[in-house]
Amino acid sequence: MEPTDRPPLGRPPLDRLAALARAAAHRPGAPCRCASGLVGVLADRDDGTVVRHGRLVAKAHAPGTDPEAHRARLALAAHPDVAGVLLPPLPTPVGAPDELDGRPVTVWPYGPPVDPADPDAAPWEDAARLLALLHLTPPPRGRPLPEMRAPVKAALAVDRMRRTAPDHPAAATVLAAWRSIPDGAAPGPRLLCHGDFHLGQLVRATATEPASDPGAGDAGPWRLIDIDDLGLGDPAWDLARPAAWFAAGILPPEIWSRFLGAYREAGGPAVGADPWVRLDVPARALTVQTAALALAKSAAERRPLDEVEDVMIDTCARIAGHRTDPVPAASP
Repeated sequence: MEPTDRPPLGRPPLDRLAALARAAAHRPGAPCRCASGLVGVLADRDDGTVVRHGRLVAKAHAPGTDPEAHRARLALAAHPDVAGVLLPPLPTPVGAPDELDGRPVTVWPYGPPVDPADPDAAPWEDAARLLALLHLTPPPRGRPLPEMRAPVKAALAVDRMRRTAPDHPAAATVLAAWRSIPDGAAPGPRLLCHGDFHLGQLVRATATEPASDPGAGDAGPWRLIDIDDLGLGDPAWDLARPAAWFAAGILPPEIWSRFLGAYREAGGPAVGADPWVRLDVPARALTVQTAALALAKSAAERRPLDEVEDVMIDTCARIAGHRTDPVPAASP
């Protein structure tokens, strides 16, 4: 996403994160000539704060991030075996802290994201091929890898809804859908997984030298970003969000078919001849996760559910009623 309109940077960790990004983007003592539109806050959420400075971004990861798991994920993103899949991290400036207020800090190349104003140009096939390549990559040796966090995030979303929106009229429906999902991980492969795939996790790889105007012409191939949920697990969870959107009627059948077909053509191991044998449980869990977060956020913001959120609640009602068969996918 592009920098958002925000008040001037001035509260921790934004001010110190901005200073770190500036130090990473320019040589010591060099003046900053970056245009104002290339400096700003890209995200400031509970799960991470991201500041851009020219061709670089600095990220303060979520409070409570496990340090050892974070180091393992960062090392994986830097490993040459995944150089064609994940955007690699950059070194932090000499003398700069590797955490702010207890939150790990990392530096990355800035990459242009998927344009939300042009959904027809969304790179579904590119994303599918990247996921297939990640799933096919043998886990690098030398450092134990953490678990991929997708199943945990679904449970955390339900817990958040229970705490913040227990009296919402739709909460009972979401909980009923949650109870229909089997406990524990289903038997399956333990492969490299992204853990939180959606189109917002894609950027174009670009050159990293500081410049005042990195233009669109230097955009390179698509790469996956966000290491916070990376790890070993069932790769079906990386396909679960598009599958859930398709089953809910949000993602058109032709796009789902393109995505699934590209994944299969690239040799992706997450699904077999009938994709729903492996996708059913993760897709139901992602539906519940999305609905639970929608209730929590709408309650905090004191607003009604929007149209898409209502669709996810309706899908939870179908799940709770055991009417969970998805619309058959068109043949890739």
